[in-house]
Parts: sequence; structure tokens; C-alpha cells
Amino acid sequence: MDPIKEIGQVDRLIHEPARLAITAVLSACESADFAFLLHSTSLSKGNLSAHLSKLETGGYVSIRKSFKGKYPHTTCALTTTGRRAFERYQRQQMALARHLGSDRRE
Repeated sequence: MDPIKEIGQVDRLIHEPARLAITAVLSACESADFAFLLHSTSLSKGNLSAHLSKLETGGYVSIRKSFKGKYPHTTCALTTTGRRAFERYQRQQMALARHLGSDRRE
């Protein structure tokens, strides 16, 4: 399919910039805790929490809550579905970039 036509088929759950940042960070590791995601994405606690909830509802992220001593500890990971969706998103974006790059050289 033409990469330009695929723009309408982009995964909107991932495409939102904050969620794209979260999925990109999580794609590079097995799991990450809330504090690491907070630091890596520069989102506020509330924003990060809201976007993680949307990704969890979509089946892209699993969230595990526990305690480290007396303190709550939240760990997040991409699910298999989330990892596949992110890989598909990357392929679409790369195809679009290649397509646009080839149009400029002609």
C-alpha cells in the first residue's frame, strides 16, 4: 500500500506524542518503573498516569503495582500486542519517510 494512503491508518493510540514517547521508551527495555518513565518522557505525574491508563485500556501496556518497603512502586511493560503495534507504527513511519525522501530526489 502507498505510505501516503496509510497515514489514515496510523495507530492513533500510539501516535499521540506523549504515548509515542512512552511506547518508545518501553520498547527499548523489558519493563520500566514509573519514576524512570517520568524522567525519560518529561511528562508530569498526572499526564504520565493518564496516558499509561489509556495504553493499558488499549491492551498495549501492563501495569504492576507493588511496594518497595513502605513506598508504592509501579512497573510498566509493553504487552506483546503493544510491542507489535509499536513495531507496525515504526514500519509505517519509516516507509512514509522513505517515500517522501524518494519524491524529493526525483
